[in-house]
Amino acid sequence: MTLFAAGWGCSGGNLRGMQTWDAITSRRNVRDFADRPIPAADLDRILEAGRRTPSSQNWQPWDFVLVTDRAQLAELSRVFSGAYHVAQSAATIAIVGPTADNPFRRAQFDLGQAAMSMELAAADLGIGSCHAGVADMTLARQVLGLPADRDWAILLSLGYPASRPLTPVRSPKRRPFDEVVHRGRW
Repeated sequence: MTLFAAGWGCSGGNLRGMQTWDAITSRRNVRDFADRPIPAADLDRILEAGRRTPSSQNWQPWDFVLVTDRAQLAELSRVFSGAYHVAQSAATIAIVGPTADNPFRRAQFDLGQAAMSMELAAADLGIGSCHAGVADMTLARQVLGLPADRDWAILLSLGYPASRPLTPVRSPKRRPFDEVVHRGRW
């Protein structure tokens, strides 16, 4: 199974798309981007991956704000100290959520799923990504022009990696499989 859907162009040089497992094992947080724009068709494909993400009771609590303007990206990077990578990204998607939610925080879960769908679609195209939170919602609201009924956001910076292309990571720095996986019970 590939993440590449028929009808969606691929400008990243990989005409067939990655295998799903390759996209999963290649995906890493990229915070240093090459000075290279992302084709509009590839950005639309990434946004479509977010739009198609399943959500609790098909609620679809998200809206996506795509930012590609260099000055706006620099301003947006100021919403959280950990969002510095937004300033040099080729594009950043603000995944915006509603003010109202329920005790299970299902909107947060759904927005996280949308972020991961977009990150995997980006990896499939050879585009790096990194997520960041928003600490200064007032500034984010000003920069993005958010309406009053939207109260939080996740930022997803995108760009081609500056140092090394996305390829499957052979030895990830992760806890051992048998330490993490419990079968039946702890």
